[in-house]
Amino acid sequence: MLSYLLAILIIVGVYTLLTQCLNLHYGFMGLINFGVVGFFAIGAYTSALIAIAGYPILLGVLGAIVLASLSAWPLGVLATRLREDYLAIVTLGFAEVVRIVVTSESWLTNGVQGLPGIPQPFSSLGPNAQGLAFLGIVLACNLAVLALIMRLAHGPFGRLVEAIRDDEVAASALGKYPTGPRIQIFMIGAGIAGLAGALYGHYISYIVPDQFVPIVTFYVWMAMIMGGVGSLPGSFIGAAILIGLFEGTRFIDDAFPGSIGVEMASLRLVFIGLALVLFMRFRPQGIMGTRMQS
Repeated sequence: MLSYLLAILIIVGVYTLLTQCLNLHYGFMGLINFGVVGFFAIGAYTSALIAIAGYPILLGVLGAIVLASLSAWPLGVLATRLREDYLAIVTLGFAEVVRIVVTSESWLTNGVQGLPGIPQPFSSLGPNAQGLAFLGIVLACNLAVLALIMRLAHGPFGRLVEAIRDDEVAASALGKYPTGPRIQIFMIGAGIAGLAGALYGHYISYIVPDQFVPIVTFYVWMAMIMGGVGSLPGSFIGAAILIGLFEGTRFIDDAFPGSIGVEMASLRLVFIGLALVLFMRFRPQGIMGTRMQS
């Protein structure tokens, strides 16, 4: 039972990092990013390949952050030139390109067979002790990212970003150009998603392209909406609600003993979609968001 709870908390921590990435892009800068899973995949594969090659896990994690950040640079440039709807399409396409590359370049990524045997930290410890230690790493990473975002948000750079987000024309008239801040925010957020991918890969110890499909981005958007757009505590709450829905609906099978697994998987998605609809109807600002005045 303890191992199961630790696994849930670790996955919640991973999704919290992804939600903080999206909150930084959309809640902080107003950039619609439908390619979160692309940076997630880049981080997972980069760290896994470096560790499998025999290098330290920490080096793999740092490589995942750097490569995910660098891959966001061209998207950040596009973000300064595209309207929101076009940017959403481009980022969605980017995520699909990443998935196709890791699927087709089997000489490097092992293609659809995936990468097994990814080194795990604290592997010499027992299962529960290893889970606790890994959970500590995930929590430390979340706290570090939280501190970074708070430092950005409450400093001069944060005020500049808010001014650009609220009225780009007025900010430009005052000599504050949006190109640099947008690129920086996009790269920082991508690095956070790359960190989440690295942690996910080393915890699961096996990654395959099917784990990085577009619906993962939808789940992250759902976590952000339920927690509250732009709310840093809401990132954790939204991720916890999301994973709670996933794990809670697993027990639907017990209520329908004669059911088929595929039918129950579809029913789980119905419950998750219904939860999102209810949030949008009765709490559109999310748990930690501020209610809009009519």
